[in-house]
Amino acid sequence: MEGREEDVRVGANKYGERQPIGTAAQAQDVKDYTEPPPAPLFEPGELSSWSFYRAGIAEFVATFLFLYITVLTVMGVAKSPTKCSTVGIQGIAWAFGGMIFALVYCTAGISGGHINPAVTFGLLLARKLSLTRAVFYMLMQCLGAICGAAVVKAFQKSQYEVLGGGANTVSTGYAKGSGLGAEIVGTFVLVYTVFSATDAKRNARDSHVPILAPLPIGFAVFLVHLATIPITGTGINPARSLGAALIYNKDQAWDDHWIFWVGPFIGAALASLYHQIVIRAIPFKSK
Repeated sequence: MEGREEDVRVGANKYGERQPIGTAAQAQDVKDYTEPPPAPLFEPGELSSWSFYRAGIAEFVATFLFLYITVLTVMGVAKSPTKCSTVGIQGIAWAFGGMIFALVYCTAGISGGHINPAVTFGLLLARKLSLTRAVFYMLMQCLGAICGAAVVKAFQKSQYEVLGGGANTVSTGYAKGSGLGAEIVGTFVLVYTVFSATDAKRNARDSHVPILAPLPIGFAVFLVHLATIPITGTGINPARSLGAALIYNKDQAWDDHWIFWVGPFIGAALASLYHQIVIRAIPFKSK
């Protein structure tokens, strides 16, 4: 009997409680990760740094390539009288998600791989970058998107005009409110995934998991496109919507264009607040 009690005592010491989860984990004093400090609102020194402009150029090139590939894919599907002879909606979704995966992987180490003003806005609200850098990124993203769509139009101007140029519009049968809601929820999914995939705490705790941060981000874009292409053509990226609308430049491209700015920015703000306040509980942590 004494031997059995000894076994129980040894076993209890050998196999202690598992790592605390939820609120219990927050009570731990020892951190296995470093919380990056909040970025300053204005950082004048950035303007004299080459890395600042290099990051902006990376955002420009990435958004340029993103629009070039995706708009060509959309037009290829629209060109065919039967969707069975094209890649269809699934192919369009893969083009958007796959390009985001590839481009985020290529540019993450240079600019963070935003490629989307809504993502930049969400990260700005979370103090992950300065206002100076955020505005510069958004400007370069929009310029890249415009140039990408312009190159597509230069290659096939007549078809570009006929096939809609990949511009986002609210589909027939859907109200503007439905389109706005789809953009809000779709962008929330994307930006929430960005926060989760790049979280310092998750990276430290899950360092044994060989996963690339761009993979879940690209997959989120793919899934959102599958769900919302029939409603709005899927914007969730104001630069993508602006580039296509500006180069196509028809009334139908501008009628609902506000939806593709307001919706993504609201979705990004909600995702930022949810991740920072609910998931990470950053405002409630002890100093």
